[in-house]
Amino acid sequence: MLSPEKITGMSKQYLPETIRLRRYLHEHPELSFQEHQTAAFIENTLRAYGLEPARMANTGVIVLIEGQKPGGKVVALRADTDALPIQEISSEHYRSRNPGVMHACGHDVHTASLITVARILHETRPAWGGKVKIIFQPGEEKFPGGASLLIGEGVLQNPVPEIILAQHVFPELEAGKLGFRQGPFMASADEIYITVHGKSGHGAIPHSTRDPILIASHIVVALQQIVSRNNNPLTPSVLTIGKIQSTGGATNIIPGEVKMEGTFRTFDEAWRKEAKSLIRKITEGTAQAMGGQVEIDIKDGYPVLLNDPKLTHRMQQWAIQLLGPEQVVDLPMRTTAEDFAYYSQLMPACFYRLGTAHPGRPGEKRVHTPDFDIDEEALATGVAFMAWAAVSWLKTA
Repeated sequence: MLSPEKITGMSKQYLPETIRLRRYLHEHPELSFQEHQTAAFIENTLRAYGLEPARMANTGVIVLIEGQKPGGKVVALRADTDALPIQEISSEHYRSRNPGVMHACGHDVHTASLITVARILHETRPAWGGKVKIIFQPGEEKFPGGASLLIGEGVLQNPVPEIILAQHVFPELEAGKLGFRQGPFMASADEIYITVHGKSGHGAIPHSTRDPILIASHIVVALQQIVSRNNNPLTPSVLTIGKIQSTGGATNIIPGEVKMEGTFRTFDEAWRKEAKSLIRKITEGTAQAMGGQVEIDIKDGYPVLLNDPKLTHRMQQWAIQLLGPEQVVDLPMRTTAEDFAYYSQLMPACFYRLGTAHPGRPGEKRVHTPDFDIDEEALATGVAFMAWAAVSWLKTA
C-alpha cells in the first residue's frame, strides 16, 4: 500500500534527477507553440522510464498510466511547457542558452516535476488501481492557449477523467509549502483594441479638426464607470487601458488616428459578458458624441479559473497528510489569468500553488522577471504532492 512516507521517500530519492531535468529544460526554453525540442526531450525521458507517450496539438505530449489493482477512476495531471520572451539575467550555469527566451514563469519546474510524477506512478502501478492521464501542454502563455487546442483534439476523452489537477510555482511562499483557494481563483482575461478616427489638422486651429486624442481621453475616463458604477462591488474586476498611441501628431499637429489597447478581467462569467457589451456601447457612444468614429475589437481570452470547492478541500486535507498543517496555506484570488481555466470550466479541477522561495526570502524572485529562479528543494514537494494527490483520488469511493 502506498503511504505518504513512501511517496515522499521516492520524491527525495529522485530529486537529483528531477533537478537535472529542470535545469536542462531551463537551459533550453522555447516559446509558445514552438516547443519542439522540449516535447522530444519529454518523450525520450518518458520512454527511458518505460512509458509510451503520444503527441497532441503538435507539441503536446500525453501519456496514460494504468494501475494494476481493480479500479475504474481516472485523474488527469497537467503541466505547461512553454517559456517567455524575456532575456535572462543570471550567473547560474543552467541559465538559458536561447537569447531572448527564458523560463521566467516556472514551466520548467512544472514539466520536470510531472515527468518524475509519471515515473513514480509507473513504478508503483501494482499498488493502485485506475488510470492517470499525464498532460504536457504547450502554449499556456499565448492566446488561444494550448489547453483550448488540446481540448479540441479530445485530450479529455478516451478515457474521460473525473478531475484534473495542476500546480504552479509561487515565489511568495517558501519551498516546502503549498497554497490553495476554493472557488474562483484566477480571473478571466479579455483583450481590448480600440482605434479612434478623427480629423487631423493644425494644433493652433482645433475647430477645424476632430481631435482623436481628446476623444480617446474621454473614452478612457468613461470606461472606468463600467467597474465603478455598473459592477457589483463584491465581484472583483479590472479594466485597464495600457497603451495609447497616435499615428502622427506633434506639438502643433493634431493627428487623425489614435490606437488604444487594454485588458478586462473579472471572476464572474455572466458579468464578463455584460461588461464587454458595455465597453462597446460606451466607446462607440463617446466617439459619436464627440464627432469621431471608432473601431473596437474585443478578443475573448481565458475564462475564469474555478477550483471545485469539494475537490480543493480534499486536496488541502491530502496536503496536510503529506506535509503537515503548517505547510498548507489559504490564498486570495488573483487577477492574473491561466489557460488551465478552460479545463476548470468543463470538469472539477484544482489549480494550486507550489512555494519556491528560499528560506526567509519570499517574494524575492518573482515570475515574469529576468532573474526568476527557485529553491530547487521545492521540486521534491511538487513531485510528492502531485503523486500523492493522484493516488489519493484514485482510492476514494
